[in-house]
Amino acid sequence: MQSLFQILMLILDVVWFFVIAHVIMSWLINFQVLNMRQQIVAQIWYGLNRVLEPLYGPIRRVLPPMGGLDLGPLVVLLAIVVIRIVLQNNIALFY
Repeated sequence: MQSLFQILMLILDVVWFFVIAHVIMSWLINFQVLNMRQQIVAQIWYGLNRVLEPLYGPIRRVLPPMGGLDLGPLVVLLAIVVIRIVLQNNIALFY
């Protein structure tokens, strides 16, 4: 059961990394540091969007429109932190 706990924590770490990479890349694209006409940049961007859209979509439908501000990634990061806290506080169940 301990391996199940470690697998869940690894999945949360990977999702955390993808969300942070997506946020940083969106900033770099918006400030024109990265060019979407470069093939590798476009492939990474579209790949991250395809991976994270199932997480962002339901959250974006619930949150009210904030102009140009997308709070979906922030809510996902907060959810990951909450899940990690719950898992760590209940680690005795995995032994």
